[in-house]
Amino acid sequence: MTERRVRGCLAWAAAAGVLAVAAVAALGPRDESPVPAPPGVLQAAPEQVARGAYLARVGNCAGCHTARGGATYAGGRGIETPFGTVYAGNLTPDTATGIGAWSAADFWRALHHGRSRDGRLLYPAFPYTSYTQVTREDSDALHAYLHSLPPVRQPRPAHALRFPYSTQAALAVWRALFFAPGQPVDEPARGAEWNRGAYLVNGLGHCAACHTPRNALGAERQGQALGGGKVAGQGWYAPALDMSAEAGVAQWPLQDVVALLQTGVAPQGSVTGPMAEVVFRSTQHLTDADARAMAVYLQALPQRSPAAAAAAIPAATALQPGAKVYEQHCAQCHGDQGQGEPGAFPALAGNRAVLLADTTNLLRMVLQGGYLPATAGNPRPHGMPPFRQVLGDEDVAAVLSFVRNAWGNQASAVGTIDAYRAREARSP
Repeated sequence: MTERRVRGCLAWAAAAGVLAVAAVAALGPRDESPVPAPPGVLQAAPEQVARGAYLARVGNCAGCHTARGGATYAGGRGIETPFGTVYAGNLTPDTATGIGAWSAADFWRALHHGRSRDGRLLYPAFPYTSYTQVTREDSDALHAYLHSLPPVRQPRPAHALRFPYSTQAALAVWRALFFAPGQPVDEPARGAEWNRGAYLVNGLGHCAACHTPRNALGAERQGQALGGGKVAGQGWYAPALDMSAEAGVAQWPLQDVVALLQTGVAPQGSVTGPMAEVVFRSTQHLTDADARAMAVYLQALPQRSPAAAAAAIPAATALQPGAKVYEQHCAQCHGDQGQGEPGAFPALAGNRAVLLADTTNLLRMVLQGGYLPATAGNPRPHGMPPFRQVLGDEDVAAVLSFVRNAWGNQASAVGTIDAYRAREARSP
């Protein structure tokens, strides 16, 4: 079935009540029926609560479930999607607006099956397509931790999704096409460290949620896990983790991969954009063993070669305007030869982020600037100021075209229209 035909099915399903009932009834195992709240709340062991607190950081739960300026885990943050805005729920133990009445079984069902306590289907902006891999033991620890938090009374705003994507019927069809509950399966031949890394990357870490391309209906493309994709609603590109030309780390020393996860910086590169928030809120808190396990798994990913593409390399004369912009605004930090300053400003010569075929991230960095995450291993990171108010679209395109073709770099030019579109794009 083509994606165009699937869109038609979604619209038809949303309008037909009979199909809505049938689709919802057909989904999932029988144990998905609502689980009543227990008559009393059992006191969790301190070790379980502590483990849950760690797992919540591994999963970066606060990243989505905390509104800017709001109470941690109280929800309310809007998650932009191509189909509208989904608002994150309140995870504090408030009984009226949070998960205070949720049992451990209710919470497990949300992670594993993507269903709320009342049986309602959850939108996959909540990445249960990855969380379905989380073990029941870890789910119970997360539940215990969240129930140890101070309750905050804060209702979740209503989702703002376009029809038919706002309907449970459409969501039921989507799930029938693209989701099935799963579980982690160890590969004994790989060893305990690799298996632990696979569990963290593919489950609670939900790395595929950003680093995997999606189809027209927002589902991860089958067979392309971690192959790079647009970060929905944020205007960034999450580079492929299975390509050395993008963000693959198969050839890096293992300790450098660990350093990137825990500090945000490594000799070969650093993190910016949404990944800087992930490192700040999540991966810097990994234990050494878990950071190493994730690094081992990421290094073992089968690597793909980039698709051969004949890039139109601009002539040297066309690069002269960009060279002047670079000399005036960039050379002071990044060096006359794009060599950067170790420990402060990244080199641009030979920088694979500079040479990406997708120039989304370059344009975002020049226009809005950005900082590396402040971490225990890099507490005072350097940053880049925004040039949105300093450079016009022609200057932005010119300087990026120059940087992509200077000091041995070779890549296609950036067009003025690209700079204009990036400037006009809605910021998160």
